[in-house]
Amino acid sequence: MRAHDLAAPPVAQAPRQTEGGDAAPAPVAQRPPSGRPWSGDGPVKLSILMAAYNEERTIAAAVESVLGVDYPCEVELIVVDDGSRDRTPALLSRYSGEEVRTHRHPRNLGKGAALLTAGRLARGTHILPFDADMEYSPDDIPRLLEPVIEGHCDVVYGSRLFGVNTVYQSYRYALGNRLTTLAANVLFDAHLADLHTCLKLIPLGLFRSLHLGSHGFGLDTEVTARLLRLGVRPFEVPVSYYSRTHAEGKKITWHDGVSCLFILGRVRFSHAVRPGADGRPDGSGPA
Repeated sequence: MRAHDLAAPPVAQAPRQTEGGDAAPAPVAQRPPSGRPWSGDGPVKLSILMAAYNEERTIAAAVESVLGVDYPCEVELIVVDDGSRDRTPALLSRYSGEEVRTHRHPRNLGKGAALLTAGRLARGTHILPFDADMEYSPDDIPRLLEPVIEGHCDVVYGSRLFGVNTVYQSYRYALGNRLTTLAANVLFDAHLADLHTCLKLIPLGLFRSLHLGSHGFGLDTEVTARLLRLGVRPFEVPVSYYSRTHAEGKKITWHDGVSCLFILGRVRFSHAVRPGADGRPDGSGPA
């Protein structure tokens, strides 16, 4: 986020003297532009989107941990089972009601497809993907909400800082993230610290307007690429991260890193439609 987004409102000046000696009215202090152009100034409601595929070891703990946090706003949790073949559907069947809503894909369509389904079911003002594998801590979510609730910004990323509050099981994964993040920064003239963080707090209307088409892990890259192409620069908040190994269920591979670079290039050099302030495309042409 640029410095002017957090600038203090103009201060009223002292009265000026007119030629007759009378005091001229002081300029009226102008209210600064809203830091939430996409969602407005109303109450925030967060829709947490959780995609799950064969996560029987962690899904119950993930749901319970998300529900156990004290949030500064109304929250709903939407879990989409992406065609799991283990006990994940049975474990999710325990949850129902307004706080937790579940949906099941009849077959595995990909993490991106599951998040897009969850986004279509969301009723909040903002969405936040949250992994079912417990690599992230839900205790960090309230801190991501603070700058939005305070009206400073609309898009917040929970960034994993290399070597700070993080545990990477493989240097290759950490290095790969840094390289693809560097590629995104160069292509879009940005300064992100963590392109691939799962914790992306985005206004629902803006998310739905991005014309997202990736159904696998590439959705993570496509979301950020399209935001950067629109000129959106996320406000970044440091978060904790505890990575797992492939033996523990991690599914991403080096092929996904290569795909990420292709997605970044495709979005950067494609025609972009700019959404309006309500999160809907206004047809204004290339950004």
